[in-house]
Amino acid sequence: MIRIRFTADDFARVRFAPRPAPLQALNTAFMMLFRGGEPLPFGRWRQRLLRSLPAAAEPLGDLVPGADAPLFLDEFGDPSEDGPEAGAERLRAAPPDLVRSELERVYAGHPAPPPAWVRGLHRGDAGAWQVLRRAQQAAFETAVRPVWPLVQDLHRAEFTRHALAVAEHGVGAALAALVPGSRLCGDAWELPAPGEREVALNGRGLLVLPTFHWTGHPLVAEPPGGAVALTYAAGPGLPLSPAGTGSTDEALAGVLGRTRVDALLVLAEEHTTSGLARRLGVSNATASAHAAALRGAGLVTTARAGRAVLHRRTELGSLLVRGARPPALRLGRAGVVAGEASPLHGDERDRGQAGEPAADDRPGG
Repeated sequence: MIRIRFTADDFARVRFAPRPAPLQALNTAFMMLFRGGEPLPFGRWRQRLLRSLPAAAEPLGDLVPGADAPLFLDEFGDPSEDGPEAGAERLRAAPPDLVRSELERVYAGHPAPPPAWVRGLHRGDAGAWQVLRRAQQAAFETAVRPVWPLVQDLHRAEFTRHALAVAEHGVGAALAALVPGSRLCGDAWELPAPGEREVALNGRGLLVLPTFHWTGHPLVAEPPGGAVALTYAAGPGLPLSPAGTGSTDEALAGVLGRTRVDALLVLAEEHTTSGLARRLGVSNATASAHAAALRGAGLVTTARAGRAVLHRRTELGSLLVRGARPPALRLGRAGVVAGEASPLHGDERDRGQAGEPAADDRPGG
């Protein structure tokens, strides 16, 4: 169990990171990469990522010879949306004493000596810091960049949820709701975790950061001269494609249904409800119902443009169907191949009767 003890000042100094931190996302992704005993989808994600990591990222493995990474790798400044570059600058400003002590700690008792570049990092060599920076950049581009827009969207949603909880229930109750199984007992926030650890804030305040890669227990860091940082696994995390059990679209179809998977694939481009119906070979009402279900799951957005309703898939929807095959052409209601207008009925189905929009394209449809 982790116990974080607050003073009255600390409760007033609880902050929720307004944006995701690139290096924190990278670090938690790598923790997940080398963590064992995860459900099958994580195992397949791990295999794909290990195959795709470039050689330039290998030095990161040198920094974690055991199960525990050196603390100076964490980024707990003002998170930046511009990728890992700004975080790398803050990392370079880590206190030299902290860098040396953490490298000595993680290599203590390790049978192999640290490689030359890690010894250079211990001395503070500029060239060694460049090796680390290039490794982080290469790893970020492979492991995090493809999902970074989704991480940003998920972070904004989590930030909003926490802000509403604070406004409605107060800081204490909002904190307890962040981590399943946690609770406030007097001046202590108790969080489920292996072992026993007690952290007294003593006026330093607390910075709360959600992570969408890590699924384990909360992580606490105490950077010198700054607020204590707590990283927690937020919600269900990132969706992981269950590749390996068959094609991506077949696996998704088993969960969402074939038509909804096809709808997500079609909605890589914007379509009206009637346009989506034609592409899928279904009625307008059926297309509208599928779009509403996908919208409710955060996979599709819907907007009005005049009298029309326009649908398009979200970043989450795009990530979910990445690697899936395009939908097969279908026969529509009038025997028309989906996606091709009928010379007799195409215009009427698009406009509705007497030039009016289709029924489910009207407000409320």
